[in-house]
Amino acid sequence: MPYSLSPSSLSLLKECPRCFWLRFNKGIKRPDTIFPTLPNGMDRVLKAHFDSCRDNGTLPAELQQLEGITLFRDQALLDTWRNYRKGLRWTDASGNTIRGAVDNLLQKGSRLIVLDYKTRGFPLKDDTHTYSQNQLNIYNFLLRKNGYDTEDYSYLIFYHPKRVSAAGDVVFHRDLVKVPVSIGDAARLIAGALDTLASPMPESDPACGFCRWADAAAGAGDTGTG
Repeated sequence: MPYSLSPSSLSLLKECPRCFWLRFNKGIKRPDTIFPTLPNGMDRVLKAHFDSCRDNGTLPAELQQLEGITLFRDQALLDTWRNYRKGLRWTDASGNTIRGAVDNLLQKGSRLIVLDYKTRGFPLKDDTHTYSQNQLNIYNFLLRKNGYDTEDYSYLIFYHPKRVSAAGDVVFHRDLVKVPVSIGDAARLIAGALDTLASPMPESDPACGFCRWADAAAGAGDTGTG
């Protein structure tokens, strides 16, 4: 059967192949966990901030050190690609769909550059950007599959709280990080995911707490009295 995969679902494959397989082949999802709402709120106001700059024909302050860069000009198309129900998508010959919802895009000449916002509680570590590598690879893969040229890198903007002003406003620090991308890595990840789904259920990742809990619960049930 055809599958619909996204960067978040492919990240599940990296975390635990068995959880990934069960979700898509048996409809068994991990239990819901608490999800903070602050990143969603930040995402909303940042998109409005960048869109306002686009309307004014200017670059936001976060990007003014970049040369030869403009914001992606087609607001209507960007709105479609941002919508998680529609998004940027591509369907292969077997009917499998790969999709993703971008935050923003930049242009350098005829080439596009993916720009993604990240909100976190603490300053960056040296490897913080690597957690978004597959996401950026897949967005660039999808753009190229849709006929767009992209640069071989993307940008992440990280925002984390810095201080509270005398007026009570929270001031955020920002870091702009340039991240090389690999279309080949994205293609290999997608192919590996589809191979996993077409195979018997794989072993879980030893570090997967969800699988450990499920196995322990099943074992407890087997030893019940009565």
